[in-house]
Amino acid sequence: MAVVSIDIDMKRVTNEAFLETAKMLEHKPKEKQIKPVTIVSIDESGIAVPRADISEISSIALKKGDSIVLDFGDHQVGYVSLKLKSVGSPQDAPAYLRLKFGEISKEIRENSEEYNGWISRGWIQEEYVHMDVLPAWLHLPRRYAFRYMEIHAVDTSLKFQVVVEDVLCTVVSAVDMTEVEPVPITDPVMQRLDKVSLRTLKNCMQSVFEDGPKRDRRLWLGDLRLQALTNYKTFKNYDLVKRCLYLFAGLTRDDGTIGACLFTEPEYLVDDTFLFDYSLFFISVLKDYYEETKDRKTVEELWPSAYRQIELSRLRFDDKSVVKDGDGFWCFVDWKEGLNKQACAQAIYIYTLNDGIALAEILGQAKIAAKFAKEKEQCIQAALDYFWDQEEQVFVSGENRQVSYASQVWMVLAGVKAGEEARSLLKRIIDEKPEMGMVTPYMNHHFVEALILCGEKEKAIEYMKYYWGGMLEQGADTFWELYNPDDPQESPYGSSAVNSYCHAWSCTPAYLLRKL
Repeated sequence: MAVVSIDIDMKRVTNEAFLETAKMLEHKPKEKQIKPVTIVSIDESGIAVPRADISEISSIALKKGDSIVLDFGDHQVGYVSLKLKSVGSPQDAPAYLRLKFGEISKEIRENSEEYNGWISRGWIQEEYVHMDVLPAWLHLPRRYAFRYMEIHAVDTSLKFQVVVEDVLCTVVSAVDMTEVEPVPITDPVMQRLDKVSLRTLKNCMQSVFEDGPKRDRRLWLGDLRLQALTNYKTFKNYDLVKRCLYLFAGLTRDDGTIGACLFTEPEYLVDDTFLFDYSLFFISVLKDYYEETKDRKTVEELWPSAYRQIELSRLRFDDKSVVKDGDGFWCFVDWKEGLNKQACAQAIYIYTLNDGIALAEILGQAKIAAKFAKEKEQCIQAALDYFWDQEEQVFVSGENRQVSYASQVWMVLAGVKAGEEARSLLKRIIDEKPEMGMVTPYMNHHFVEALILCGEKEKAIEYMKYYWGGMLEQGADTFWELYNPDDPQESPYGSSAVNSYCHAWSCTPAYLLRKL
């Protein structure tokens, strides 16, 4: 029997047996050493322009106020070491350096002192170091996510300058790009989409599926669902998915609620963020994992955790099988400001009930499967009665009867509208272009999935080129946490300086292309 400990103060429960399984599934990361490929300058618009060949690095002496920017050629995640020396007269003072890392070139020009967003400035990748004695190797202890690295001499002295002789980055990941065959397609844009998607996923695959290697470096359940689907079509690292499933099931709130995200350092710990949709998606991740691996033992062990999410979610429904609306951060769906999520929550519950039915059938639990099926039909009828606007022929959400892309997309994915009705609904919403649009690759992924489900493959390809292709046009080496084609600088945090430019939920073109 599993040993379970309860943290009464924090109202958390730990299943030690599940965590032991997760620990056994952790593997040593793959490592590879790389060097910068060129020296660049960053112009006033934030664009990197060539400055010098990398072979000239040891001939550039940095005095007070001087900088050098190194381009590593593509987005990297790893640990950086610098070989430094002094030139001129003997070093008569410490060399005072600022090291700055940017996932995109624009980040190098960001002034961290001017940052005024609402999340910690600590996420800006910037270090100040003193080098008392040169020559020396400087081994930076933190892991960075970057393509560009600036070395700025804050101060030397009038008598000496600093020279960067060599720079190495030990890149780390659970997987290697060479493990995946490129998608067999001749369209150069789609080839590029595939490559950038794969690098996005690879750089987020560390000891767990991180949501972003720059920020937050945590395991989020919504991201995991999309990462796992893409991984199944590409790297096929099943142990990493299984490890994450056991971590989520092993670290819960005292009532059994699975958290939206987890910390893995300095110890395994569930965060205090709990989201209606993310908790339910544990069911979907488990079902998808079984479909890919046929690992029945894992499903048997984790089924009670999955079943519990349905039980808890029922508490949010009224006696008419309609999910109650909520204030604050109770259901994610998208970062779109002002988005009402009631209709989406109803649809996501139906969507995950479908996966719950599949799991119950896999385990031979016919009564539970039948119970879920009956409940699903009640929730579908409630969705049609309460959220469907017969006159406008769209789904509405909340007391103000908001029309959004998200509500239509999730109702289609849940099967509330299917076939020709679903295709017509998506066409209608595309033509009407409601003000309440989509801003994250996460929500845009589900829009493309809905198009594919309705047989609109050409529209799906066209939209992928428009949306993810738009990030390519902005110079993306990996796909971003948030991208609004109408405002590429948009941020949910008050400043794009802390945006994540390699983010898990944006990796799905590699999955969608192979699905197509």
